[in-house]
Amino acid sequence: MAGFIVPFLIGIICIALGFLNMTGNISSLHSYHRRRVSEEDRIPFGKKVGLGTVICGSAVANYSVLSAITFYTEIKIFILIGSALLIAGLAIGIGLSFAAMIKYNKGIF
Repeated sequence: MAGFIVPFLIGIICIALGFLNMTGNISSLHSYHRRRVSEEDRIPFGKKVGLGTVICGSAVANYSVLSAITFYTEIKIFILIGSALLIAGLAIGIGLSFAAMIKYNKGIF
């Protein structure tokens, strides 16, 4: 049971942090990003990085739920759908975050 709850909670925390970033509060991001983003770009940067974080968190939470459904029903299609959503969600979310970092920071590191 804990094998499903922990990833679900991690996903929910990522979603909450993403929504926090989307308000322009980028305090949860690395200090490098906070220093390099200008004040007028803080909100657009936070919205894009936050959206990427929300998508990643949603993918992890959905995967956890679908894994639990597979475990209890033994219907394998749910784990396949969950895996596809996880891979797609992480790729899209990380891609959006990196694109925002490149645009507003001129790099990711």
